[in-house]
Amino acid sequence: MIISLNEFCLHFSATPYPGGFKCFTCEKAADNYECNRWAPDIYCPKGTRYCYTQHTLEASGESISVTKRCVPLEDCLSTGCIDSKHEGRKICTSCCEGNICNLPLPRNATDAIFATTSPINQTKRLSQHISIITSCLLLVFTS
Repeated sequence: MIISLNEFCLHFSATPYPGGFKCFTCEKAADNYECNRWAPDIYCPKGTRYCYTQHTLEASGESISVTKRCVPLEDCLSTGCIDSKHEGRKICTSCCEGNICNLPLPRNATDAIFATTSPINQTKRLSQHISIITSCLLLVFTS
């Protein structure tokens, strides 16, 4: 079986499922450059929806450790910065929604946020869709 170059490239670049996305991923890299430079270029698992970043840094702002990964909503409910058990260190956590959105590091409370482009409460969104569909059906059947 002969596969053309276009078919080969399409196979490896196609989204594995609707809404598929990628995040920078690394475990305890020394800094942001090392994390992003060696992050594998793979799609996030289907059960995840956000890109997570945890940055441990010295009081001087120097990076100690960077962890980035794909996560479900539950892992994004505690963003912000906290003081570490180690004197003078802090841990900042952020989450974002979008393809490769976790490029920068959170360094303070302004950066350590949960940035989402869609409603977190899926039930509310579902009820809005049901209301719209019901209204449309009423219009169709009463006309």
